[in-house]
Amino acid sequence: MKLRVRAGWALIGLLLLEPVWAAGIFMDPASPAITAVLPQPPQDGSLAAAADLETVLEVQAYRTPAEVKWAKRIDKDSLFDYADVLGPWFTAANLPFTAEFFKEEGKDLQAVSERIKGLYARPRPPAVDPRVHPCIPIPTSFSYPSGHSLRAMSRALLLAEIFPEHREELLAWARRAGWSRIIGGVHFPTDVVAGRMLAEAFVTEVLKNRSARAALEHARAEAEPFLSGMKPVALKPAA
Repeated sequence: MKLRVRAGWALIGLLLLEPVWAAGIFMDPASPAITAVLPQPPQDGSLAAAADLETVLEVQAYRTPAEVKWAKRIDKDSLFDYADVLGPWFTAANLPFTAEFFKEEGKDLQAVSERIKGLYARPRPPAVDPRVHPCIPIPTSFSYPSGHSLRAMSRALLLAEIFPEHREELLAWARRAGWSRIIGGVHFPTDVVAGRMLAEAFVTEVLKNRSARAALEHARAEAEPFLSGMKPVALKPAA
């Protein structure tokens, strides 16, 4: 049996260990621990809103070709971008179970993102001021919080549970990924910081789930042969 098939059955087995939420797999996207974590975004006409816009305009004025390239890369973000930190072996082909876990976890994350964005309905920088000229496509969703920042930091925090020896590098990479959305001209700084805050609350809830914790342990086992330099072998489905 191929590893990909084994990994799929393993994840199914893990999910059976914990009741599935009505709107989520590893956590409830409507949990007060999630929906109440963020403050209101800066109000129109406030000093904070003015500072937000000024930062976007200043970053735009001085952004470099290298920064534009980075913003375009992160616009099409992927879990396996973290190969920058973990190494070229960190691929979906090598780690099918890990890829499947983050795919399932990502469904919860997307539900959280959509729910929170809808609560605040903040327009994006180009809709606030025509002087903002994004260098990447403008998403159709609301601005607060940044979904890319949320995804980047959530992935980094969960990967840090799998690879604690790389925690600081993973979190630094996620912070830089979030900043790319300001470089791109599609988010305010407070959107990006809010995405990080929401990621921390999201991961805290996910880690309360027994199936999620077991999946993270299995993901570490899947990666271990690469970390130790051994030839990878097929893993048995988790019990």
